Amino acid sequence: MKAFSTSAAILLFLIQFSTSLNAQISTSSLWTWMGGDNTPNMPGVYGTKGVASSENKPGGTGGQSASWRDDAGNFWLFGGYDYSNRLRNDLWKYNMATNEWTWVNGANTTSNAGTYGTMGVGTSANTPGSRYQSTTWTDAAGNFWLFGGYGQSASGAYYWNLNDLWKYSPITNIWTWVNGSNTNNDAGLYGTKGIPAAANRPGARYSCVSWSDASGNLWLFGGTVYSASGSDRFNDLWKYNIATNEWTWVSGSSTVNQPGVYGTIGVANAGNMPGARREMVSWTDATDNFWLFGGDAYTANGLGFANDLWKFDPSSNLWTWISGASTTNQIGDYGTQGITASANMPGARIADGRSLKDENGDFLLFGSYGYANSSSSRGYLSDLWKYNSLTNKWTWINGANTASESSAYGTKGIADVSNHPGARFSSGMWTDLAGNFWLLGGAGSGFKNDLWKLSGVTPLPIALTSVKAYQQNNTIAVEWKVENESGIKKYDVEKSTDGVRFVKAGVRTAKDNNNGKVSYSW
Repeated sequence: MKAFSTSAAILLFLIQFSTSLNAQISTSSLWTWMGGDNTPNMPGVYGTKGVASSENKPGGTGGQSASWRDDAGNFWLFGGYDYSNRLRNDLWKYNMATNEWTWVNGANTTSNAGTYGTMGVGTSANTPGSRYQSTTWTDAAGNFWLFGGYGQSASGAYYWNLNDLWKYSPITNIWTWVNGSNTNNDAGLYGTKGIPAAANRPGARYSCVSWSDASGNLWLFGGTVYSASGSDRFNDLWKYNIATNEWTWVSGSSTVNQPGVYGTIGVANAGNMPGARREMVSWTDATDNFWLFGGDAYTANGLGFANDLWKFDPSSNLWTWISGASTTNQIGDYGTQGITASANMPGARIADGRSLKDENGDFLLFGSYGYANSSSSRGYLSDLWKYNSLTNKWTWINGANTASESSAYGTKGIADVSNHPGARFSSGMWTDLAGNFWLLGGAGSGFKNDLWKLSGVTPLPIALTSVKAYQQNNTIAVEWKVENESGIKKYDVEKSTDGVRFVKAGVRTAKDNNNGKVSYSW
């Protein structure tokens, strides 16, 4: 857990817990408001393109921006739906070590047509048009990939459905149009299921999810199109081979609005298939299986918000319904915060396709819009969940188990137990190399551009009720209080002046008081 001193130098302290194997699970994560504004609908400060500055910041956004993390641990953000109700194509980089944003590419204006150039040829003039709800990947070489979304193609016509595929090199700062159409509403071409072909391509769409496999292929599932008759949803699964520049239609239907076929929970079957959906989330586990959760979906009882959890094995091409309901609009079962339990389950919700894992490979799910702990508690959410695919269990880690929670910012740069971002939909999200969880903006009570960091998303073997650090003459004092301390061996206190590099400062032997409240100081 982290806390800050009040000295001018600002020391950051870290308390680490050494535990036995049978320790009870609980959590005490701390939020820090790191940057941006604590009021919504603020414009961005772009500064000079390519130049980092502490004054720079993206504007308030309803989210639905594309995002990546590079090999150096920097966060990247592209486009999205902004506070002026327009779409953008600006590309930003955030350096966690310096807490500075850089406007890297794209325009600082809205509603920009794409500059495609020649397919397969990257130039400094190329850039995707303004858009939101695109799909992203990162390949083994560290390049960023971007597919489709809802926005503007080369024609500059008003926002519509896209299926263009782009590659961006963070080393050269160059975009390359690789595949798909540079016009709106391309119908795509399925070809023969299971057979790759140069002509194959998914139709124009937005709000899909993605995975990458061990061979470096890029996978795409579902999404939606907006048309004069409404929104149609897909459940087709596609694979893209970077080396051959070919798409393969792998499974699912070539027609829209298909209901889910669930089969038996926990049993893979060739007939199983998630229903057509949009605004879901996905991730890849340590054994290369693909996972899919929730969304605005066609389930077994029709269209609504889902909380079904699916696994796809790319080696067998089989789907398995793992947990959650086969029907819509289910409320959440939160249990006790920090306590893993078989009955725990997030409520049905729509999200924005973010794929996040912590340092242990567990899946992280934050907020969005849907059902909290009651049928009347539908709205914007702020709950943070962790799913362990080995145990098939969820843990409610942080945030409220009700909808529409307001933000509590505290002091910028200062971690505190009372700090928390309010309920919101479609935020930018990352995990850093140290396992911290980061959150940017989103839509809730206005369009936000606040940047947050959550330390300690890994459940802790105690309940940490308070932690603080303060200046005492020419030294720094650290105090912390815990409850239900069981299986704890010691507390290591580390310090840092930059929040990145820590050195050991002291040790406290644990009192190992099973049920009582215990205080420590250093």
